[in-house]
Amino acid sequence: MTAQQPTTQAPAQAETVELERAVVKHWKAPISYAVLTLVALLLTVVLGRDGSATLRLASSGDLFQLPDAVLPARATGIVIVILLAALTALSFWAAATARRLGVWLPIVFGVLFVVAFLTWAGAGSMIPIAGLLFATVGLSVPLILGAMGGVLSERAGVVNIAIEAQLLGGAFTGAVVASATGSTLVGVVAAMLASVLVSMVLAVFAIRYFVEQVIVGVVLNVLVAGLTNFFYSSVLTDNPALNSPVRLPKIPIPLLESIPLIGPALFKQTIIVYAMYVIVPLIAWGLFKTTWGLRLRAIGEHPMAADTVGIKVNRLRFWNVALAGAVAGLGGAYFTLDSNGSFTREMTAGLGYIALAAVIFGQWHPIKATLAALLFGFASALQQTLGAIGSPVPSEFMLMLPYVITLLAVAGFIGRSRPPAASGKPYVKQ
Repeated sequence: MTAQQPTTQAPAQAETVELERAVVKHWKAPISYAVLTLVALLLTVVLGRDGSATLRLASSGDLFQLPDAVLPARATGIVIVILLAALTALSFWAAATARRLGVWLPIVFGVLFVVAFLTWAGAGSMIPIAGLLFATVGLSVPLILGAMGGVLSERAGVVNIAIEAQLLGGAFTGAVVASATGSTLVGVVAAMLASVLVSMVLAVFAIRYFVEQVIVGVVLNVLVAGLTNFFYSSVLTDNPALNSPVRLPKIPIPLLESIPLIGPALFKQTIIVYAMYVIVPLIAWGLFKTTWGLRLRAIGEHPMAADTVGIKVNRLRFWNVALAGAVAGLGGAYFTLDSNGSFTREMTAGLGYIALAAVIFGQWHPIKATLAALLFGFASALQQTLGAIGSPVPSEFMLMLPYVITLLAVAGFIGRSRPPAASGKPYVKQ
């Protein structure tokens, strides 16, 4: 008989199991909920306003009319603060027990907070909710398309700081080409190609020459801003015919456009907006359900492992960064061929950086990044709406709100947000 050998690996295995079972607690999200609950308490209860806010839910042309919602400001605030406190407590419990509550909690919390804020800010006034939603969608389109470009690029392992340059280059080129040719669709294609060119410059320097990707992106943003300003001053100012494109027509979808509250906002839009409706789920499906998406995520997470199974890492990175530019260029075309109707100096106004923040806020996931971009768009639309109704909220505060949300997103207060492991790291084939 053979003597039984002592199992020296057993303690190590037991220790590994214990480590795997260790509770990982993340407190940033619960703390942020607690802070927002205190803000709601301060605004709606401590500094509460008398009177009622009327939320106009119907608009002319609706399939059927919804009655206005009349909410007493102070009472509504008290009820919502109690609900927010309950959700905050639930978030702390989930963090303490390492449980995942899903995306429903921040959505419900956000909706309740917005209702409380609208009721407080609009006390004694009427707030057109349908118009607010319409403005939200319009302001979010370039953010969403820019964020999709950021998701594609960073999932491939290239940090895309140059979203601002892609949007601005697409806006300028789309306006000039559409004006010169008289074809709006040609202008849209030209805008996408111009943005692809910017992306290729980023890809060449980042992938081929291993230049620091953040620096390249910042330089491209400054370069494109300078070039478009120069051509605007020296060419477009003296030739206004080159800056008068025909705007894309609204294409209402029968019956759907008459749905109360959301119909005009979603189904009375231009071809670019409808294209966005297809692009976002298509990217989400492609990333997680196709071979292309698997390879794209592989080169962004572990390029060496991808290389060992025959994937051409740098080639795939290059073409996906170009694809990201095409998507962002469509967002650039939206500025001049849809919302504004002409090009103006630096008309993107830093929205490329907000789109990048939406990528981080959305944890590099297409659907989550879209929701984050909608949040930023809603903040901008809310600023315009409150200014129109004469709300006591300072307009300067509302203007800075998207950037405050951006800082919170980048700081990680929305919870753990881990970028692709190889994002920003050049790959040198061994």
